[in-house]
Amino acid sequence: MSEGAVEVHPLAGLPEVRAGDDLAALLLAALEASGLVLSDGDCLVVSSKVVSKASGMTWPGERADAVAAHTRRVVAERAGATGVTRVVESAAGPVMAAAGVDASNTGPTGAVLLLPEQPDAEATRLRDALLAAAGGTLPRRALGIVLSDTAGRPWRAGQTDFALGAAGLAVLDDLRGRVDHDGRPLAVTARAVADEVAAAADLVKGKADGVPAALVRGLPALWFAAPADGAAALVRTGPGDWFALGHVEAVRAALGVAPGSRDSTDVGLRSVAPEPLADRVGRVVALALHDVEDGSADVDVTDEAAELVLAAPDPYDLGRLVTRAQVAAASEDLHAEVVARGPSSTTLRLT
Repeated sequence: MSEGAVEVHPLAGLPEVRAGDDLAALLLAALEASGLVLSDGDCLVVSSKVVSKASGMTWPGERADAVAAHTRRVVAERAGATGVTRVVESAAGPVMAAAGVDASNTGPTGAVLLLPEQPDAEATRLRDALLAAAGGTLPRRALGIVLSDTAGRPWRAGQTDFALGAAGLAVLDDLRGRVDHDGRPLAVTARAVADEVAAAADLVKGKADGVPAALVRGLPALWFAAPADGAAALVRTGPGDWFALGHVEAVRAALGVAPGSRDSTDVGLRSVAPEPLADRVGRVVALALHDVEDGSADVDVTDEAAELVLAAPDPYDLGRLVTRAQVAAASEDLHAEVVARGPSSTTLRLT
């Protein structure tokens, strides 16, 4: 292998993993069957699904209940043909669809599988077990473990693998404070190398092929020497999270309807598919009237536009209702224009 080259080897031949299986022993057997031996500076990328299987992390009930139980907060939600899909901050840490709860490739039982709630700890346990089983074949103990999972990304179509958990490997290559090839200072560059390793490994494994693990060889030695914070360090929450809510959910939350709440269900959810204007306007009205005691709305909808006649006995309440309706319209990507005003009512045109 030339200097700077990285090799990625699939570990074929792993049997169906079941609760209680010795995953470290199964991985070492798969390595041997593939003609590979763990060496100093290797990184094993293992699907978090097989870790969950070995740990017996299945859910006995409905998938929707499993998602709710493993959700810290809802970021975005949409109605679909098969139910509601929610993008959430999962109990495992990352923001992802359905809290990572999965029913694909879960074995013959078809059980709903949960993510490990402490993926970095699981990666550390697996690394320790592999090192113990490998004996003296890793003299410096430079072995990385990445537990991978699959997720979509904002602004990008399709899914890619990322590091859900990690041990023995630096997850970030922080280049801030250095200079680029032209000598210019680097101010923001920090490579998410654990995610890059997980994505590279997915090129030779994957759901359709039934290969849940891969060996990545040739990574820089410094990535093993640096303190390993774990993949939790890659999760951006709090003040650094610019996208804590979807744009629709942010508007609705400002009007008192938080995503994932009973109020959100009562108002109604946007669909992933195109919808009739009447459905969208109905949600605008429900959202505008939410938590408004003395307001009402009459609606007239055509194929291209809608008129709302908003009424309230008090001018302040009417003004508040009109403002709420205009903001609510934005949550449906509609424009609300005032076309008539009266002492106790205002007419809005929605397009």
